Amino acid sequence: MNIAQHPELLDRLAAAWALGTLKGGARRRFEQAAREHPTVRAAALLWQERMTGMTELQPAVQPAAHVWTRIDNLVQAEQAVRTARTARADAPRARGWLAGWWPGLGLAGALATVAAVGVALQLNSQLGQTQVELQARSEALVTQASLNAQLQQQLAAMPRADYVAVLNDSQAGAAVLVTFDPQRRQLHLQRVGSFQEAEDRSLQLWALPPGSGPKSLGVLSRERLLQLAADPAAVQGVPTLAISLEPRGGVPEAVGPTGPVLFKGALIQRQI
Repeated sequence: MNIAQHPELLDRLAAAWALGTLKGGARRRFEQAAREHPTVRAAALLWQERMTGMTELQPAVQPAAHVWTRIDNLVQAEQAVRTARTARADAPRARGWLAGWWPGLGLAGALATVAAVGVALQLNSQLGQTQVELQARSEALVTQASLNAQLQQQLAAMPRADYVAVLNDSQAGAAVLVTFDPQRRQLHLQRVGSFQEAEDRSLQLWALPPGSGPKSLGVLSRERLLQLAADPAAVQGVPTLAISLEPRGGVPEAVGPTGPVLFKGALIQRQI
């Protein structure tokens, strides 16, 4: 089955791939499809970008308090055993008929003391652990509610990607991910390749509409993430986008691309 022809399934698979829940053969088949179909590759890169932004909302995780309580209990019990052994070794030996069983009595007393200390510490640890777990669960519920609210806000603020293009180099390697939000009238570009133009050169984005010459959509800055304002009429109905290497600052649209076209790819309208 060609998943590129099933937008809803493609979106779910791309999300699972970016999240890491797509495993085994299904993951390998999806990655093979991404290498062969620009639509699948675009969906994968788009969800990867979304997941990268969401990870910034994850709170830092601290070890639970009962972990430190258990460590402290073990340390105290070990110290109690050492103290009992030292006291037994330093005590004067009894004379006469007491000499035969006094060491055993001392050891039994020491072991009983250690056992009592251990039981008391264990009960205290269990009570403390229960309290800590209840508090942690309460805090987790509050944190999860806050995180859900932040995720909803981020998703609401996230630009739409009604149009997607993956611009590839001459070796079919992905170089730039382009999405277009017609409501905000913005093109969002993310460099995913390693190409970096020289100081005296600029990359310029072009729309290649059918039946007319190239239309300039703007000059790229050197940042990996950038936005360009665009009129929906200049993007809608355009089958292909391209990026050329131009003199610094770009060239006028009337002149057209003067340098080599480095990256090119189909512009796809997502039907989701």
